[in-house]
Amino acid sequence: MTLKFIVLGLDHRHIYGMTQNMLKAGAECLGFWTMGTPQTLPGFVKRFPDLTRFETPEDALAMEAGLALIAAVPADRAALAVKAMQRGLDVMSDKPGCTTLDQLDRIKQTVTKTGRIWSINFSERFEVPAVTRAEELVAAGAIGRVVHTAGLGPHRLNRDTRPEWFFDKDRYGGILVDIASHQIDQFLHFTGSSDAEVTHAFVANHANPGNPGLQDFGELSLRSEKGTGTVRVDWYTPDALPTWGDGRLTLLGTEGYIELRKYVDVGGAPGTDHLILVTGKTCEKIDASGAGLPYFKRLAEDIRNRTETAMPQAHCFKVMELALKAQNIAERASK
Repeated sequence: MTLKFIVLGLDHRHIYGMTQNMLKAGAECLGFWTMGTPQTLPGFVKRFPDLTRFETPEDALAMEAGLALIAAVPADRAALAVKAMQRGLDVMSDKPGCTTLDQLDRIKQTVTKTGRIWSINFSERFEVPAVTRAEELVAAGAIGRVVHTAGLGPHRLNRDTRPEWFFDKDRYGGILVDIASHQIDQFLHFTGSSDAEVTHAFVANHANPGNPGLQDFGELSLRSEKGTGTVRVDWYTPDALPTWGDGRLTLLGTEGYIELRKYVDVGGAPGTDHLILVTGKTCEKIDASGAGLPYFKRLAEDIRNRTETAMPQAHCFKVMELALKAQNIAERASK
């Protein structure tokens, strides 16, 4: 039976990939709702010209769908997710899936009560073929046990194209919630950690004094029983870089290491998804662009079978819990 889905909110460009990848996984989109006319709307309509636009979220939720994709303003995502789950739909949210611990608690309660799936599309893992290849190598024992991750998430500001909510901390959640949730997800996943402690967290506005609500730099450190991790995120990507950010991930194992140059290899090979593997037997650079994106098909299968192959529910909760705690620690320290 074909999985049918609706889209709630187009306020972040990630909705393009979320929608396209679910269609590739064999699902059918019944239409979308979004508030007003976000800057992403023309691009969405161009990519998916045959989709119906609903006047209200209730109209969308009234359709016979099994899944809701949510990419509204970050602060509004939790309420939409709760409403969708209460109507019997599973949810794939853009990151961050929520912006406060109270919102997270409400989502947890709703998942427990309804039995629905609340999943977050951590696109820096789920939409990057190089990460898929790294997962395969780690699972095969290529670098031993992963004991440390170092994740870099630089982004281009693109000030002139940003909506007002982008500069309002209460609306986007803070830089560690908004961006660093990606790197926290990767730390937990690759070290095999079910929990972790935030040992350091810092946020700042170094370069944009005219936008006091914007946090343009953030860093944090994590420690678990399985390993440690460091994260740096920022809005400083220079205009000369041919993509939005030189995102990287280094996995340090007990028998080698993997470095992912996800979106660009400055001064190196063209294209994306560059993987460097160094072990006792090999030192090589691998083109991982063809490794695939299994998250979307797995989520569709989880919805049908009520399983957790795409991402364990507890993992999704823990990523957001740690991101929110790190954000709170950083903000208390800055006062």
